[in-house]
Amino acid sequence: MQNPKEMRILIVDDEPQIRRFLGISLRAQGYKVIEAENGHSGLELLATNGADLVILDLGLPDLDGLDVLREMRAWSGTPIVVLSVRSTEPEKVLALDAGANDYVTKPFGVQELSARIRALLRLQAVNDAPTVFDDGVLRIDLGHRSITRYGEAVTLSRKEWAMLALLIKHSGRVITQPQILRELWGPTHQEDTHYLRILVAKLRTKLGDDASSPKYIYTEAGVGLKFIPELIR
Repeated sequence: MQNPKEMRILIVDDEPQIRRFLGISLRAQGYKVIEAENGHSGLELLATNGADLVILDLGLPDLDGLDVLREMRAWSGTPIVVLSVRSTEPEKVLALDAGANDYVTKPFGVQELSARIRALLRLQAVNDAPTVFDDGVLRIDLGHRSITRYGEAVTLSRKEWAMLALLIKHSGRVITQPQILRELWGPTHQEDTHYLRILVAKLRTKLGDDASSPKYIYTEAGVGLKFIPELIR
């Protein structure tokens, strides 16, 4: 595992006293700490700065914490610890099913939380294998959330990244339209296929892909999409 001094922990919580308490404790253990007071900031900081672990509160002022969790999980494999006052079993199951690695209820003991963080970071160090696609023209690095085409950086929106990451993580396998819509927009949008058509068209343009002769994103008519499996490592 990396030295704690090289590891960044992102705290997403709207309570300044919680951020301050956690920040003092984690910095004392040698971690670098990044703080966000709402969901939008948390997503942006994870996307731009990266993190080795996220501590996420579910009761955020701008976005539902579960939606933030799902969006993070759509394109990032970073370990996520939910820290919440929601303590019922169904709420815990919901968060874990949405992609949380662990769930700690408030009030909490800092020693227990620290032990859970260390356990997750050890596991991540063992399992961490960044997914990279590189065909000599297009290079996609999901671990660092970067993409270049002919050596030039390509900028994707969050939804475009989420779709691309979903397809690459299931490379060679068809992901159905309802599944993609559910993952990117939520369960109430599984019939909104026009969202998907627009997003795929934009993504193909940025990747230099051609729908009539695709190199990267293949369409299974009436079923869904898949990313080619070759050159993924």
